[in-house]
Amino acid sequence: MSPVAHIPSHRKPRRAASTRALRAGVTGGFLTLAVAGAAVPASATENNAAPAESTLEMPTVSATLASTAAQTADATQQAASDYELQAQKDQAAAHAKIAAKKAKAEADRKAKEAREAARKAAAKRAAEAKAQAAKASRSAERTTLSTTASVSNASGNAATLISFLKAQLGKAYVLGSSGPSSYDCSGLTQAAFKQVGVSLPRVSQDQSTAGTSVSLDSLQPGDLLYWGSAGSAYHVGVYIGGGKFIGAQNSSTGIVERPLDYDMPTGAVRVL
Repeated sequence: MSPVAHIPSHRKPRRAASTRALRAGVTGGFLTLAVAGAAVPASATENNAAPAESTLEMPTVSATLASTAAQTADATQQAASDYELQAQKDQAAAHAKIAAKKAKAEADRKAKEAREAARKAAAKRAAEAKAQAAKASRSAERTTLSTTASVSNASGNAATLISFLKAQLGKAYVLGSSGPSSYDCSGLTQAAFKQVGVSLPRVSQDQSTAGTSVSLDSLQPGDLLYWGSAGSAYHVGVYIGGGKFIGAQNSSTGIVERPLDYDMPTGAVRVL
């Protein structure tokens, strides 16, 4: 064998050099990947051959898309706020409506009560006015009671009775006195009726039932008037006609002549 004979090498064959390098960048909204050092033969590597480059472009999330997403989130939050605000407004409106309904009902109730109170007050005033008018009418009738029944037209016993009473005007009132210088109310009437032959009991209670009861609307001169109830009267006098009477009133006034409406009597009896 030749000393330079070729002996096969036991070294593994060299793989092709792989000098790949990855470079990334963003251009115009796209992700750019540059791969450098593509596989080349070893000899090429050894000869310093320039590695090959390949570029992969991958789309990236657009800034506009991100902005849109943010705006959408803001809009959603605003919509939620608006919805909550509207719900609050609707609730407030519902409460206000209920309150207004209650206030109206209360106002209607008070107005109804006020109308009813006014109606009752008006009815009461009307009734009082009617009663006053009736009383005034009766007083006028008594005051103007048949002028033909006046003292000037009284005759007989009534005229004598009234003349005696007029003669006593101005004399003193003394409790328990029967004249001739002073009288009490029943003492005066007893003395007056004695002038015409009529004997009356001494006290007012008994004199109020001594004759025939007559209406105050039908009085005649000489009728005996009483105050209080029949059988328990506390004062008496004599009707003289023309809506007037004479009586021994009290210690302050003595024996006086007064119109009936000065102190309207309760009733009357006719003893002549």
